[in-house]
Amino acid sequence: MPPLNRRVVVTGVGLVCDLGIGTEEVWPRLLAGTPGIGPITHFDATAFDCRIAGEVRNFDPLNYLEKKELKKTGRFIQLALAGAEDAMRMSGLKVTPEIHDAVGVYIGTGIGGMDVIEREHNKFLDGGPGRISPFFIPASISNLASGHISIRYGARGPNSATATACSASAHAVGDSFRIIQRGDAEAMICGGSEAAVTRMGIGGFASMKALSTRNDNPGGSSRPFDAGRDGFVVGEGAGVLILESLDLAERRGAKILAEVVGYGMSGDAFHITQPSEDGDGAFRVMRAAMRDAGVEPGQVGYVNAHGTSTPLGDAIETKAMKRAFGDVARKIAVSSTKSMTGHLLGGAGGLEAGISALALRDQMLPPTINYETPDPACDLDYIPNHARKAEVEYALSNSFGFGGTNAALIFRRWDGR
Repeated sequence: MPPLNRRVVVTGVGLVCDLGIGTEEVWPRLLAGTPGIGPITHFDATAFDCRIAGEVRNFDPLNYLEKKELKKTGRFIQLALAGAEDAMRMSGLKVTPEIHDAVGVYIGTGIGGMDVIEREHNKFLDGGPGRISPFFIPASISNLASGHISIRYGARGPNSATATACSASAHAVGDSFRIIQRGDAEAMICGGSEAAVTRMGIGGFASMKALSTRNDNPGGSSRPFDAGRDGFVVGEGAGVLILESLDLAERRGAKILAEVVGYGMSGDAFHITQPSEDGDGAFRVMRAAMRDAGVEPGQVGYVNAHGTSTPLGDAIETKAMKRAFGDVARKIAVSSTKSMTGHLLGGAGGLEAGISALALRDQMLPPTINYETPDPACDLDYIPNHARKAEVEYALSNSFGFGGTNAALIFRRWDGR
């Protein structure tokens, strides 16, 4: 039996979002403070209150799939495959027959194939049940992103998926960390994807009055922690990480980006869509992650906040961070990269976990853009508008979801020890 509590490291990160397709495109644009949000082009949004989103532009699924496979895959699967390919390329991991039973896949999504559901429902309404594609179910169900990635790489280890709303891919990364820690796998391809820029996706969130309606200024619409924030902006894309046991990574000479050292989970037990005003669930999940990592609040140098740009959510997360970090809260650098990428929903945690690992690798902290007017309820250091060079040992990434489901991940800078 392998030993328990094995060390787990990140060797690959694949980022796909409105800023680009692949980490080499996305990371420098994040550090440059580039806004990625623009007018919706996936459908005619003229009649919608919200007409902006963080779309992945110029995405050609045929770069990742054969043409005959397109009808079998929703866009969230296609984006996940793109993220996985990018992450695998960076890691250099080869799933050989010697290790294929020990390499697993764990990809989360909040909604799954909403584009496929809408398309096939329209076909049903137009022509009856005989028009429904036999590929409707496998193209839309949540675990098929994991399934396709597993098949693509021959990864025969643990294969699972999470659907815990906006915490889904953070849970997938954290659960994968645990799987390797306890010896049930040597490596995991993990993270999440989402493709909810559809009529029902945008319309549903808009009907809740959750979205920004700053349609005349798409690039300035997502403004976490700013006093003028008026709602979040839906983004799409994927964030995929390659996690490995330290033993495997060192054995094959992999370049290590960061170490995963802590994972926390909590439930609000309060409301289906809103956090409690005291931010207790967020507080408890951050403290759980720090406890798991064995670090004190003052050792955390950077927080990639959930920071969705909603009036209520940002203020409550700020309150929770001040409670979790106590006297040192104002010394910790915090940013919300959703200011540039929009909110990837179930894909957000994977994207932001990857960003946190890269921030530690490069000792560069991405900014919160569109921060113009301070809010007295949000009074921490949000790295306003410009990236910052900093010496950071530990980074924490927050993800909170509808239903009161929370996840927090802690990464450590890799220094060879």
